[in-house]
Amino acid sequence: MPQTPPGRKRLAIITTIWRYLSHAQHMGDRFLVGYPWNGRWHKPAMDVVSLYVDQKPEGDQSQERAHEFGFQVYPTIAEALRCGTRQLAVDAVLVIGEHGDYPVNAKGQIQYPRYEFFQQVTEVFEKDGRTVPVFNDKHLSYSFEKASRMVAASKKLNFPMLAGSSLPVTWRLPDVELPLDCVIEEALMVGVGSSDAADFHALEAMQCMLERRRNGETGVKAVQLIQGPAVWQAGQDGRWSRRLLEAALARSNSRSGVGELDGRPQDLVHSGELEELVKEPAAYFIEYNDGLRATLLMINGAVQDFTFACRVRGLPQIVSTQFLLPPLPNVAYSACLMNRVEEMIASGKAPYPVERTLLVSGILDLCLESRIRQNQRLDTPQLNVKYRAPRTSQFGEAPA
Repeated sequence: MPQTPPGRKRLAIITTIWRYLSHAQHMGDRFLVGYPWNGRWHKPAMDVVSLYVDQKPEGDQSQERAHEFGFQVYPTIAEALRCGTRQLAVDAVLVIGEHGDYPVNAKGQIQYPRYEFFQQVTEVFEKDGRTVPVFNDKHLSYSFEKASRMVAASKKLNFPMLAGSSLPVTWRLPDVELPLDCVIEEALMVGVGSSDAADFHALEAMQCMLERRRNGETGVKAVQLIQGPAVWQAGQDGRWSRRLLEAALARSNSRSGVGELDGRPQDLVHSGELEELVKEPAAYFIEYNDGLRATLLMINGAVQDFTFACRVRGLPQIVSTQFLLPPLPNVAYSACLMNRVEEMIASGKAPYPVERTLLVSGILDLCLESRIRQNQRLDTPQLNVKYRAPRTSQFGEAPA
């Protein structure tokens, strides 16, 4: 079993694949080599001591990293958690179930085995009579039912659990934070990328803003996903706010279209250019139990970043911001997320509720269900997920 100096935490990473630019690589490497933080190089007082990798495609880096940093790649999850002994031998577990060759279901969801990995982790906890903090990257599961079981297990066994996207904790331009217990009148998020991957990022970024409203999060009453020309018609009909879209797009620094050719900024919303640029628009409508209505617009072709806008009662102007994603290959925004994971491991307390990711996992799952049901509006009593937002949003390098 790899030895760890006194006072340093021992980490096990459970992942689908570890190769260049995979989530495991740019998250795991934060604990192996460190990352820039608050104007200095930060090296966590934590050591990766074991690794389980489900698939090893061409370009696999797992054995290379293990040799370089002195940890072992184990053939099973249980062995990785026990480090070759008979008892749990780590202080935290990172489950990174993103990338790899896995089946795709009828909804278009890649069936990453996050739930199955998590189950095997908790089986070790139960058998060995000890638990440690667990981080789960992105969705809890493609299935809301499975995601709910994961959160229930963390409550039953009483261990800290953190999950989700890096967007809620990356930098914001500008660095706005909605007042806690504010009244949000309407909200709109702009996202880009592929369905079931990028839309999760966008939905959770929107949720981290909306959860700060008065009385906290009370859950979602209904969802609907529409596509194609119906998206633009919904804007004309007032189902989503063209003014909020204008405010969100004003925060983008990657707008396409005529402006790329002559250097002048273009009004994509009112010029008609947006409809020409976006060939396959999608709108996700979310109706919350407290009456708030929010929209996610996925508009590939118009922009390349994630932006948000909302109206807050009592504020004279629309609040809008960009969730900054620094470019490849460093993907510095993952350092923001790993800093929050590090905080949980060190303190034994999750810095924000796992229920945020649970709710977003359910919203996405049921929106994709709406799509395969001919874009029906679906009542969602199962999404009565309630929680309170942390006092501070904890984005960027803001202190916890």
